[in-house]
Amino acid sequence: MLKDIHRPEVENIALAVVREQEEETGETVWNVYLINLYEEDITGVLVASKGYGELNGEPVKTSVLRHLIDHVGALDYVKVEPIMPSLFGLSNEYWISFYLQQQIFDKKYVFLAESITENNFTLIPFIGKPGVMLR
Repeated sequence: MLKDIHRPEVENIALAVVREQEEETGETVWNVYLINLYEEDITGVLVASKGYGELNGEPVKTSVLRHLIDHVGALDYVKVEPIMPSLFGLSNEYWISFYLQQQIFDKKYVFLAESITENNFTLIPFIGKPGVMLR
């Protein structure tokens, strides 16, 4: 039964959408980062992302993108994917699974529609740039 399945809680993984300046062109770009706040490495990280919601009164769903990241060091971060500002009007969902000490963990993070704004910015740890972070 489902109640018999042990599902350990993810406490020290954060996901952040960060505003950055592209060095070559000076253009503003947005990137999604996974931040490992555990004091141990995580491995076999799988990130599935998708967007959904309504734009101009029409239902919209983006393609599902999947990323496999072999290793994220302790107290480190890794860029997952770029994100276009035109998607900020949608809910952007990220499902993350990973191994920590040979145990699998997973968690869903959702940036709600219109939540990626300067009003919600914070200084992102380790990256040192402004963005919106979910933990």
